[in-house]
Amino acid sequence: MQEFFADLHIHIGSAGNGKPVKITASKKLNFANIAYESMDRKGLDMVGIVDCASPPVIKDIEELITNGVMKQLPAGGIKYKNKLVIIPGVEVESREENGQAHYLAFFPDLKSIKEYSTILDQYITNITLSSQQTGLTGAEIFRIVNSLGGIFIPAHIFTPHKSFYGRCVSSYSDIFTDKQWENIPAIELGLSADTFLADYLSELENKSFLSNSDAHSVAKIAREYNLLKLKALNFKELKLALEKKKGRKVIKNFGLDPALGKYHRSFCKICEKSFSHNCAVYKCPECGNKDLIIGVKDRILKIADKDESISPADRADYLHQVPLLDIPGIGIKTLDKLLKAFGTEMSIIHKASKNDLNDYVKTKITDNILKTRYGNVEIQSGGGGNYGKVVG
Repeated sequence: MQEFFADLHIHIGSAGNGKPVKITASKKLNFANIAYESMDRKGLDMVGIVDCASPPVIKDIEELITNGVMKQLPAGGIKYKNKLVIIPGVEVESREENGQAHYLAFFPDLKSIKEYSTILDQYITNITLSSQQTGLTGAEIFRIVNSLGGIFIPAHIFTPHKSFYGRCVSSYSDIFTDKQWENIPAIELGLSADTFLADYLSELENKSFLSNSDAHSVAKIAREYNLLKLKALNFKELKLALEKKKGRKVIKNFGLDPALGKYHRSFCKICEKSFSHNCAVYKCPECGNKDLIIGVKDRILKIADKDESISPADRADYLHQVPLLDIPGIGIKTLDKLLKAFGTEMSIIHKASKNDLNDYVKTKITDNILKTRYGNVEIQSGGGGNYGKVVG
C-alpha cells in the first residue's frame, strides 16, 4: 500500500480551440495547465476533472490518447504523461422539491463518460457547458451513474446555494432510498465545512469524507485535497478507498478552516455582518431581518440530530491548512523561490523543516508556514459570499 495526494474536483474552463466549458472558470484551466500545476507545482498524484461529459472535452481526451499524451488504465482512470492519474468525472445539477443540488460522478473510462454524455444530452439545454440543470432528481441521476459503473457523490453538501443539505433536505431519505444511500460511498464537505461540523449528522457516519478544491482557476487547485491509501493509482482503487474496503481508505483530509469559507456563518445583508453565536442564527439578532444568507454552521446546527460532534473510529483525520499564497508574507515571487528549492507545495507544507525554510525566507514567514501546518492560525470568519481571512 502507498499514500497518494488527490484533489477530485477541478473544472475545465475551455477546451479544443477555446470553446467555453465552465463559464465561471478561467480559460487557462485546460488539461495541460491542470496537469502542470497539479504534478509539478502542487505535488498531487490524482485529480478528478469534473467537466468530462462536454463533447469538446471528450474530443480533447481522444486526441491526447491518440497522440500518446494520455493512456487509459486497465483498472480505470487515465494516466497523463505516465505521471498524473486523471479520473474523468462530471458535476451535475438536480432539481429537487425544495431547490437544486450539485453532485459529482466519476467514471472508469472514456466509453462510460461518452455514454453518460449521450444520456444527459436528452435532459439539458447545452451538453457542452458544465453543471447544467438537468430537471432530474438526485435519485434519477444516481441510477444513471450507477448503471454505467460510476461513483456518485453529493458535492459541497452544506453550501447555501445548490447543495444537498444546504438547500434541499434535512435527511437523505427526502431524496434517496436506504439502498441507494448505502451505495453512495462518500460526500464532499465543501470549503465551509469540516469533519467536526459534518459529524453532527449521524447519517453520515458510514460515509468517507472528501475535501476538494472545486478549482475555478489554476491557482486554486489543491486549496483542499486528500491523502489516500491505495495499492495503485486507478479508478478501481479509488472506489475501494471511498468504500473503505480491502485496506484502502481516505487517510486524511486537508482543508481550509471552515471559518475561511464564504458561507461559514449566517450573514445579514441589511447590517452587512455575520454572527458567531453558539446556536443556529436564522434571524438577525440586531435588526430582526429573517432574509439572511444562512451560514453552513448555522444550517448544520439546525438539522443536527446529535448534541455534539462524534466521529466514528475509522474517520479520516481532518487537518486545517491554508494555501501558501494565502499565508501572510508569501507572494508569487516568494512561492516560486520556495518551489524552486523544495519542488512542490506538498513538500513545503508537509516536509520542509524549520531550518530549511529559514534558508530561503524570513523567520516570520517560516513561522507562518508552520502555524498553518499545525492549524495554529487566527481566522477572521467569512460569510455572505465573502471569504474569511488569515490574520495571524
